Amino acid sequence: MIPDPKLSDPRLSDSKLPFASAPVSVAELKLPAAVSVSSRSPSFARLWLRRIGVLFFVFLCATLGVMLMILPWRPEWSDNPLLFTWPTLRTVIASGFVRGLATGLGALNVWIGFSEAIQYREEE
Repeated sequence: MIPDPKLSDPRLSDSKLPFASAPVSVAELKLPAAVSVSSRSPSFARLWLRRIGVLFFVFLCATLGVMLMILPWRPEWSDNPLLFTWPTLRTVIASGFVRGLATGLGALNVWIGFSEAIQYREEE
């Protein structure tokens, strides 16, 4: 094998090896048209869809969070007709630990929803 005079290392002269050709400068590289970055603002419909999506997400998180904070402390939580056939499961669900766990998940859900509302920024 005859080393390429352009390359300092004779092992890199094999054309089957990746990156065996001479180095290419950054100026010679061209990006495809699909990769080009557009600087135009989002459309009117896309902006309103994003606003409605964030509003729906915040409303859903807040509603589920408040329900999870209130419902475990109501009598319907443990006096559920679906739990009458499983008394052990009814005892576990009526325990303070499970009620506190559900309340904590509700508070976390409310926090996530409101933090999403506070951090919402529109693209300019």
